[in-house]
Amino acid sequence: MRKVLLIIAALFILTEFVNSQDKFTSIINNQSPKLTSPLMTPEVLWSFGRITEFSVSPDGNSVVYAVRYFNIQLNKGQTDFYIMNSDGSNKKRLTESSEGKFGIKWRPDGKKLGFVSVRSGTAQLWEMNPDGTEMKQISDIPEGINDFRYSPDMSKIFYLAEVKIDKNVQDIYPDLTKANGRIINDLMYRHWDEWEDGSYGHIFVTNYGTSVKKGIDINEGEAWDTPMKPFGGTEQINWSPDSKKIVYSTKKMTGKQYALSTNSDIYVYDIAGKQTVNISEGMQGYDFAPVFSPDSKMIAWTSMERDGYESDKTRLFTVNLDTKEKTYCTKNLDQSADALEWTKDGKSIYFISGIRATEEIFRYDIADGKITRVTDGIHNYLEVKEAGSNLIATRQSMSKPTEIYSVNPQSGEAKEISFVNKDLLAQLKIADVKKRMIKTTDNKDMLAWVIYPPDFDPNKKYPALLFCEGGPQSTVDQFWSYRWNMQIMAANGYIVIAPNRRGVPSFGMEWLEQISGDYGGQNMQDYLSAIDDLAAEPYVNKDKLGAVGASYGGFSVYWLAGNHNKRFKAFIAHDGMFNLESQYLETEEMWFVNWDLGGPFWDKENKTAQKSYATSPHKFVQNWDTPILIVHGEKDYRIAYTQAMQAFNAAILLGVPAQMLLFPDENHWVLSPQDGILWQRTYFNWLDKWLK
Repeated sequence: MRKVLLIIAALFILTEFVNSQDKFTSIINNQSPKLTSPLMTPEVLWSFGRITEFSVSPDGNSVVYAVRYFNIQLNKGQTDFYIMNSDGSNKKRLTESSEGKFGIKWRPDGKKLGFVSVRSGTAQLWEMNPDGTEMKQISDIPEGINDFRYSPDMSKIFYLAEVKIDKNVQDIYPDLTKANGRIINDLMYRHWDEWEDGSYGHIFVTNYGTSVKKGIDINEGEAWDTPMKPFGGTEQINWSPDSKKIVYSTKKMTGKQYALSTNSDIYVYDIAGKQTVNISEGMQGYDFAPVFSPDSKMIAWTSMERDGYESDKTRLFTVNLDTKEKTYCTKNLDQSADALEWTKDGKSIYFISGIRATEEIFRYDIADGKITRVTDGIHNYLEVKEAGSNLIATRQSMSKPTEIYSVNPQSGEAKEISFVNKDLLAQLKIADVKKRMIKTTDNKDMLAWVIYPPDFDPNKKYPALLFCEGGPQSTVDQFWSYRWNMQIMAANGYIVIAPNRRGVPSFGMEWLEQISGDYGGQNMQDYLSAIDDLAAEPYVNKDKLGAVGASYGGFSVYWLAGNHNKRFKAFIAHDGMFNLESQYLETEEMWFVNWDLGGPFWDKENKTAQKSYATSPHKFVQNWDTPILIVHGEKDYRIAYTQAMQAFNAAILLGVPAQMLLFPDENHWVLSPQDGILWQRTYFNWLDKWLK
């Protein structure tokens, strides 16, 4: 019977695959594929259009945005640009080309759209009219550019480019032209998914006109990156509205110091004087994403207080450039502030903040320091911009991928205006997502999300999954994921419980910080409380429970595998830490393990560190008795794939049913279409084998 079901499932998957690929051209022309089933599949998940960026016109009347679609057969994506009125009317596709392109933004006069296009292997600045006509290459910079921004007066642009500073083997030994070794003298020789190659991101300033040439390197000779790696972009760099200054964030450290510290700073570069001033000197944690006020007299930025703590509260700060007075704007707000946006009148700053497992829009008023919550609901806002009397923002949830909304700043009422995935969503049965409050072992109230299968019948019994969040300081909020997607888990017949265990943001700093130095402690009890609470329901088959997770969630699965007391019948761990002692010396960002684990394992006098290493999952592997699937990317340098090898080898040697899926070309995530579908198929094959 199982073989028959597998054959039927395989035929269904193949049908969906062919349908989705035959309809790829129609998808990118805003025509969704016609599905043969209303249930989410991996192929359908990879058919959604992904809004990657948007920009509001200077007059607030139009929005240009980028949407990326993927072709599974070709195993690649294509990004194109679209435009609409700020009320969502008059949508138009502006580009229909396979060239790589990104960074769409309005020219300050609103007459042109600028973007970066990769053609003939080089990325350059291109422009076109707002209707998509008269597309033209503007820059001619030999090494190409990574991104750019116009100065507000349109006299200049800054662009980002890589500059080679450090010597490689061929520079040292020119006769060894085929040598492929790396000579390493210090730490941070690799980061996230890249080996350091001696090149650094720098900011260049050049005159803007019909032909843009190579500019002045304002970071000349500096062996550090602007924007900061691995995830920084132009949000870390901004022009002053008077076009006289550039403000940016960077961490001016190298090697061991860089690996141990999170202390970045905010720098202001004067165009005329060619001088740079550090305006956050003495502030010890991350300082990043600075933005000028409309009158160029103030700068707002986000700041973390403590050096080495990458998940500290993100604080909103401002500085008056004349008086040098700094203001901690969110001192009385026990939550973080991100994605800053000044109002056009300079009287307020909008920001995004997590509160009780959702991400909402807030406003800070400069005059009296008042903070107002603008939106409220079961969703995540990602970015917000002002557009006339309204706001334009991107939003997602566990039930819906990212779309663009118009938001009333007084009432918080939001109206969807992009509708990129409307037709595809209309064909699917969307699972219900509900809040559930759970009592923890120390009598705290913990919020969890429960996701029920489509057409849920409370008179039936369902297998259930405990979702273990990564981070570890990462909220289980209303995220939409193309890997850990709650809708596809529910569509496959599983009830999912996703608890906001100890250590996640948006529930106050006490709740967040409990986890540091206590990886195998209270938060693991929170997980067990969550699955026990759900398993008590009559519609849950308590003999068919699984636990799944990635990163810290993978660590959690490894830990639970040795401490679950027969609760679970299947485990899946992706990119997880298995052996904390080897993890300490295999990772690259040393500040992370120093803060969260308490320090090195050889420091026997450090009680916090010794407590952490005593609860390492590999110390409990002798208790493993439950089938486990182990997944890892070989380009994951934060948690090396050798962690997966250790766990898999241990399981096999212990006689525990195990399978390992390694991705040679993936990092801490799974980003290519076919690898993503392979991930989903392997994931559900494993769960179905042991839980159905």
